[in-house]
Amino acid sequence: MDQIDRKILTELQRDATLPIAALAARVGLSQTPCWKRVQKLEAAGIITARVAVVDPAKVGLGLTVLMDVEAMDHTAEWRAAFLAALDAIPEVMEVLRLGGTSDYQIRIVVPDMPAYDAIYLALTDAVSMRAVTSRFVMETLRKRPDLPLRPDPPALAKPLRVAAVAGVRSTVGSRLRAAPASAVSRAGPRAP
Repeated sequence: MDQIDRKILTELQRDATLPIAALAARVGLSQTPCWKRVQKLEAAGIITARVAVVDPAKVGLGLTVLMDVEAMDHTAEWRAAFLAALDAIPEVMEVLRLGGTSDYQIRIVVPDMPAYDAIYLALTDAVSMRAVTSRFVMETLRKRPDLPLRPDPPALAKPLRVAAVAGVRSTVGSRLRAAPASAVSRAGPRAP
């Protein structure tokens, strides 16, 4: 994947309905090569879907629940039963397997607390779990549907300079080095 592919992905993440002519113009290609690149990104499984993002509250799904689950055991059979139970619940939007105190986090969207309670009861009846903790989202402060794609792949990107703090400067990914006293002034560090 090169810089142009990353530009294509960035533009499509912002607006998947963008006509190919407009997309090609934004990334600096003619239409045919741009369309071929989009098709290759789809064939490679990098583009997995093109969807409309819907505001849950405006369609009557005003309660988002984050359910943390501790597994009863870690066998393939338990995991299969757990995932089968979740697959039967359309309100389950996302399931993450975690490291730490919880084994899984499930994001559920429902109209209200009684609807969540029905899902909770159905899930706990279907699968034995050691513990379930539910947290209720009061407000979504930031949600990004697009991944932060850099123009260069991270392995090839140049190190980022981090501002000097109290006489110390650093490059991301390298050891901290003490800045010479002459490099730090009242106005802040000088450019290298």
